[in-house]
Parts: sequence; C-alpha cells; structure tokens
Amino acid sequence: MTSDTTQTGAVTPSTEGLRELLAPVRYVLWDLDGPICRLFAGHPANGVARALVKEIERLGLDELLSEEERFDPDPQAVLLLIDQRHADSAPIARLEQWLTEQELTAVPRALPTPYADPLIRTWSALGARFAITTNNSARAAAAYMESRQLTGCFPHIYGRTEDLARMKPHPHCLSRALESLGAHPSQALMLGDAGTDYQAARKLGVPFLGYARNRRKLGLLTAAGVDPSHIVGSLEDVLKALKGTP
Repeated sequence: MTSDTTQTGAVTPSTEGLRELLAPVRYVLWDLDGPICRLFAGHPANGVARALVKEIERLGLDELLSEEERFDPDPQAVLLLIDQRHADSAPIARLEQWLTEQELTAVPRALPTPYADPLIRTWSALGARFAITTNNSARAAAAYMESRQLTGCFPHIYGRTEDLARMKPHPHCLSRALESLGAHPSQALMLGDAGTDYQAARKLGVPFLGYARNRRKLGLLTAAGVDPSHIVGSLEDVLKALKGTP
C-alpha cells in the first residue's frame, strides 16, 4: 500500500512461458490494490496510516505500538499490529470500519493500473470468470468496480472483515472465491502484487502470477519465493499473451 513509482524495466517473462501459465486458467482471483488500481494514489496511504495512529491514540491503545511502528506507512500493517496485541474486539472493529471509510474516500482518486481495464474486459470476453480477493474492504472494491463500469465482470468480491486474522496470507478469501466460482484450484490463477497473495494462493494450490510495477515490488515477490518467470512488470504482457500477439 506504500508508494514507489520506480519502474522495473526488466520484468518481462517469455511470451511462451506466460501463455503456458495462462492456458488452463478459467478463473482469476484478483488482488485489488496493485493489479487493478493504485487505490491510494490520490489519498496517500502514509497519511492514512498517520491518521490511524491518532485514532488508536484516542482509544488509548497507542502504548501497543513502538515508536518505529507509529510511522509505518501501511495502515493495514498498523491495524494488524493492534489486532495481534489487543484482546478486545470492539475497538478493533471500530478501527477496521474507520479504515474502510478511508478506502472509500480514496476510490474517486484511485488510478487504474495500466492495461488493467482492457485486460479485464478481454479476459472476461474470452470466457474467464473473476473474483476479487483483497485485504482491502469489499465495499471499497465494489465502489471502484462501479466507478470503472466493471461491476458485471466481478460478481464475487471478498475483502477484509472484522476478523483480521483471516486477511491474506490466510487463504480464507481465496477459498470463499473458489467455492463461489465452483473452481478447482488447478484451473484458477491468483493475480497479485504481494508476498501475502502468493502465500495464500500456495496454501490452496492455486497457480500465481505476480505483478511488480517497480523494483521494490519485484524484490518483495522474489523474496517471498515467486518464480521470476511468473512475474510481469506490465499487464500489457498478459494482454498480449491472451491475444496471441508477440
């Protein structure tokens, strides 16, 4: 959820290898923030994280965070730390709802990932069925899909709930998506930009395609164990593979 716009440049798997990965895919599980859009492009995540810390202070829970953790630029990471260290679920539910409202505020200024919209429409037209499996709020994901007139492509959206322990890398949202789609893992593909996406997919035996828009994302994916041949730096590569163009 942090910002880093340095391009990867060299992340270009072979077209043939990409086509082999995509050939059996009938169902695609999409992460939202990354492969589909930059959700916090106009409502920066680091500012949301700072505001979340203030909300935590108002609830008297700030002693649960170290000085370094108070400046974590990822609001989801901050929320998870509080959840892991505080037994009472009531304030966690309030903080989760607060973050959901921030994500909804971010939607109108979110930026679509380059080639995401045409890739979604093309893949759908070719018969693939989709679900969103995200650690963001399902409400925010649905609002973004509506803003891009893509609601019909995503009848199944699974996101963060008040039970934060079920966020990825827990495979809960992926499992629900597979069940709703009636999909066997071998016919599905998880398209994500984080190690947690890969870990959740791996637990269910779902093949994975990583999207790394910059060197930092590439490094995080490879550090998580993703095969570099299963990482793209641009969704244009996926679109070309689907269309059969070089």
